[in-house]
Amino acid sequence: MKVYYECAPCFLRQAKEALDLATEDENLKMEVMEELVGIVYNEFRKDAVSNEVGTKIHRTIKERTKNEDPYLLEKKKGNEIALKFLPKIKKIIKEKDGLEAYVKAAIVGNIIDFGALGVNFDTEKGIIENMEKDIALNHVPELEEDLKSAKTVLYLADNNGEIVFDKLLIEKLKEYDVEVTVALKEKPILNDACVEDALQIGLDDAANLISTGTDSIGVIYGDVSEEFKEIFDESDLVISKGLGNYEGITEMKLGDKPVFCLLNAKCDPIARDIGVNLGDNVVLKL
Repeated sequence: MKVYYECAPCFLRQAKEALDLATEDENLKMEVMEELVGIVYNEFRKDAVSNEVGTKIHRTIKERTKNEDPYLLEKKKGNEIALKFLPKIKKIIKEKDGLEAYVKAAIVGNIIDFGALGVNFDTEKGIIENMEKDIALNHVPELEEDLKSAKTVLYLADNNGEIVFDKLLIEKLKEYDVEVTVALKEKPILNDACVEDALQIGLDDAANLISTGTDSIGVIYGDVSEEFKEIFDESDLVISKGLGNYEGITEMKLGDKPVFCLLNAKCDPIARDIGVNLGDNVVLKL
C-alpha cells in the first residue's frame, strides 16, 4: 500500500512513542528524532510504500538506542489482555461455531495493536465493542470455499496477544484438512509476534512455525528469507493478518493463489484504501 498524507504524522507519533519506550536518555532521543524526521523528509513521497518507511524508522530506533525490543512490556501486556478475554471469546465462538465466528475472533484480536492505535489506547474496550460488530466487508464464504480445495495454508501473523485468538482460528482451519504454517518475525519490531512469542502460547501445537527471516513491519518481499519466499510461493492459500501485512502484501506479486486479508481498519488510510469505514472489521479476498 502506498502512503496517504496522514501517514507522515503517524510515523512521527509512533517514533515518539517508540523512543519513549526504548530509552530515558533525553539527549539521545533528540539526536535520534532528528534522524527520524530526516527519514520522513527523504522517504515520504507519493509512491512510497507505507510499511517500508515504517520499518526504516523502527529499525533506526532499535539500532541507535541499542534496545532490540522497545515494546517488550507492551507485548507482555498484549498477551495478558488476550488471555483475560480468551474464555469469553471461546464462549461466544462455541455458541455460533461456524468459520465466521472464528474469523471474527481473530479480527477482534487485531485490536491489540500498540503501534497503530498508540500505547494509551483502551484495548479492552476496543475488544468488547468489536465483538458486537458485524464484519463489514465479508469474504468469509469465499474463504470457506477456497479452503475446500486447498492443502496448504500460509498464515501471516501480526501482533503479540493477537496470536492467542489466531490460534483458535487456526485450529478451526485444520477441520478443512489443510496443513497450516504460521509466519512470524525473526526479530522484534513494534509489538509484532516473533517465533518465541508463538511458542509461549503453544501455537506450535496447532501449526508449523517459521520466521519471515527478518524484522520488517508486515512483509517486504525484498527483505524476507528465501525459505519464506518458497513457502509463500508453494502455499495453496494465504491468510494475512493486520495492517502491516496488508500494506506489504498488496505490493507483492501474488500469482493465482487466493489471498485473504483479515483486519480491523484502525486508521483512515487503510479504511480508504480498502473502501470501508474507520473501525470496520474486514475479510478481504485480494
